[in-house]
Amino acid sequence: MPDLDSGNLVQTADIHRRWLTFFGERGHTVVPSASLVSDDPSLLFTVAGMVPFIPYLTGVVPAPYPRATSVQKCIRTNDIEEVGKTPRHGTFFQMNGNFSFGDYFKEGAIGYAWELLTTPEGQGGLGFDEKDLWVTVYEEDDEARALWKKVAGLSDDRIQNLGKDSNYWSTGQPGPAGPCSEIFFDRGPAYGADGGPATDDDRYVEIWNLVFMQYAIQNVRSKVDFDIVGELPKKNIDTGMGMERVAFIKQGVDNMYEIDQVRPVLDAAVALSGKKYGADHGDDVRFRVIADHVRSGLMLMTDGVTPGNEGRGYILRRLLRRAIRSMRLLGVDAPSFAELFDASRVAMRDAYPDVEENWERTSRLALGEEETFLSTLASGTTILDTAVAEAKKIGAGTLPGDTTFLLHDTFGFPIDLTLEIAEEAGLTVDRDAFDKLMLEQRTRAKTDAKAKKGAIADLAIYSDLRSLGETVFTGYDTLETETKVLGILVDGQPVTKATAGQVAEVILAESSLYAESGGQAADQGRIVGNGFDLEVIDVQRPVKGLISHTVRVTSGEVAVDAAATSVVDPVYRHAASQAHSATHLVHAALRQTLGSEAHQSGSYNKAGYMRLDFSWNQALSPDTRSEIEEIANNAVRDNLEVTTRILSLDEAKAAGAMALFGEKYGDTVRMVDIGGPWSRELCAGIHVRSSAEVGIVNLVSESSVGSTNRRVEALVGLDAFRDLTAERAIVAQLTSSLKTPREQLPERITSLVEQLKAAEKKIAAFEAQKLSGRVPALVENATRVGAYLAVVEDLGEVASADELRSLATSVRERLGSDASVVALAARVGDKPAVIVATNPAARDAGAKAGALAKQAAATLGGGGGGKDDLAQGGGSDVTAIGAALTGITDALRG
Repeated sequence: MPDLDSGNLVQTADIHRRWLTFFGERGHTVVPSASLVSDDPSLLFTVAGMVPFIPYLTGVVPAPYPRATSVQKCIRTNDIEEVGKTPRHGTFFQMNGNFSFGDYFKEGAIGYAWELLTTPEGQGGLGFDEKDLWVTVYEEDDEARALWKKVAGLSDDRIQNLGKDSNYWSTGQPGPAGPCSEIFFDRGPAYGADGGPATDDDRYVEIWNLVFMQYAIQNVRSKVDFDIVGELPKKNIDTGMGMERVAFIKQGVDNMYEIDQVRPVLDAAVALSGKKYGADHGDDVRFRVIADHVRSGLMLMTDGVTPGNEGRGYILRRLLRRAIRSMRLLGVDAPSFAELFDASRVAMRDAYPDVEENWERTSRLALGEEETFLSTLASGTTILDTAVAEAKKIGAGTLPGDTTFLLHDTFGFPIDLTLEIAEEAGLTVDRDAFDKLMLEQRTRAKTDAKAKKGAIADLAIYSDLRSLGETVFTGYDTLETETKVLGILVDGQPVTKATAGQVAEVILAESSLYAESGGQAADQGRIVGNGFDLEVIDVQRPVKGLISHTVRVTSGEVAVDAAATSVVDPVYRHAASQAHSATHLVHAALRQTLGSEAHQSGSYNKAGYMRLDFSWNQALSPDTRSEIEEIANNAVRDNLEVTTRILSLDEAKAAGAMALFGEKYGDTVRMVDIGGPWSRELCAGIHVRSSAEVGIVNLVSESSVGSTNRRVEALVGLDAFRDLTAERAIVAQLTSSLKTPREQLPERITSLVEQLKAAEKKIAAFEAQKLSGRVPALVENATRVGAYLAVVEDLGEVASADELRSLATSVRERLGSDASVVALAARVGDKPAVIVATNPAARDAGAKAGALAKQAAATLGGGGGGKDDLAQGGGSDVTAIGAALTGITDALRG
């Protein structure tokens, strides 16, 4: 393996720098990597280098520069099962891209790619030997073929034609599309057959894809079946070079898991496990999975993603748990994330300094998730051991699919681990049943995702509106703004007018109405004009720079180009401003009380209410909650000035402003100070002018939202006052009813609760004594039913099913060693219940309590079952109790 610390070109961070330098020197604006958390509402993550540029490439938003370049962080998990098995499948990867928005086209893109690839390393290039490079083009793109021959001097036999399935790009929707050209590196005959990329994709590794976005398509029927309806007015270039693929080729290693940014994690796993890398294929795959998933987890958490049970958090949790599972399969049961994540931090911090800056938070999240999952594994193992014992007891050789699915779905217990433990016990797993349940779950998830995606309007419809310019937001300074209607959409389609009763989207040139963002709900208000009145239902930013107002036309008719006035509801705005400022106060109070680790991870506020999620792994004590609440309200009392400033991002960070995880910021930001540096955050929301305007902050709830996150909720202003008034009324009522002074209420209520518990205990004892008194009579009523001595009785009404069960087992014990069956039914509340108990002789004769209870429960309109010796059933039809017991008697006779 090459020396990865030598500072030569093989360093991945150096490839990163060379790329940006090359294209920056050729007139491209160098754009920093966007967050892994995508702005696109239809995507959970940034899945490709071009994602941040989609609005410019599709023309929805005018491009701010003619050409650009970036090294974009990406996450893809659709091929997660292939990670570790192939040389190039990774969940986190970096895509080096250069883009042209109506500037240069095919010849320029081909020229730049060939120049960078083949220029010697000493001259700033990547130093590939021309003889190792092959090219594919779309089979009908004669222009690209000719350019490759002209620009790169390639011969015809080094340029291969491929079809639409591999060399044609589109979004899968009507809009821009175009042919692709891909560059491949030949790894040599040791890796596969000769003959070019069309022959073998193990030997020939794709390293660069050039998309020539030149056509408009419609009537998209599939990836390869659509109608080309014309050329685009502006032809765009979107190219991407796979950083990890180039790195493993340049570093002379066999796969992406062995490059300098990934290999240290693999080596750490080797050291912890004591196993050798390269000795066993199965173990090698596990080492690679660990290396990939730990790096992906590190980068996701650095960008603000927190492990959870939904969306991005679920995918992160899955990656982390797959890494833990792989360590366990390598024989490491003890915690290992401290060593693994530290190795990844050191490997990634050169290219991404924010990895080091956010390390404290990332490390805490990773270690917390590991601790939780190791506990989960222990719980799941207990359940699995029980299932294994049950299967062996009844002589079954297979674990039921529903059991393994329950372990997987509810406890996060990996199926591979279930298979391993079952195999050790000499059992198999019903994979067909498990896979069927998994398929059903995925189908439900896809249907849900499709429905959610369908609910999002096609962003292309905003293109013409956005081309008219940005919507100017005036709401920081005024509640009313005279403006003009630029566009109207009804059911996602542009129209010229909307009439009374219709719901529509209205785009204004200016607006004083705040669009939902940064955790703050949208303003309430109206849009009025000559002859129309619109109730504002929602305000959103569907694309960057454009504000869309969802409205209900309450009267008249609104038309495009009409003069209009946006009017904010002042009462709602003031209450919403109070809540948003209260969020900042509570955040500052949290950090003052708990320390800098208590970092905000999410928030939501609207008029009268705020919630704030923050990084912390244990519940807050009542004293801590009170302290936080007091600090926030002291800030209200102190009437701290609230000021805002527009600064560059670097200036704001230098001033100590907190950039919150999960939020995205441009080069210019708005910094909100409350009391100067006491609370200083980047925030585009609406705030009060001084902290005294917040009124009251009343913390009403503190709860868990994951193993490493807590949530506080508060009522603010008048809503807080009303809540406190309601509590005061309750206290007054209690003091009056109990004839106890307010300060003595806690002791008085505690005393009453203890008296109540003692009384309930006495009543339960009396009931149990009364119940046990019925045992002799029931035993005496035992009759011979077929081969069994049976007690089949309707007891009328009992307090609980537990009493019924206790009575049934007592009667069974008194019946002796004859084959005996006890079936007792009763009403518990307004529901029927039945308990069936059998002794060993009855079970040997064929009477199974579970089967009898299930049969009776079906008659009662419900379900039931249990073990052969004791079982329970229930239902909804109390009038069917007699029929249910008759059914048991008939079954015993049979």
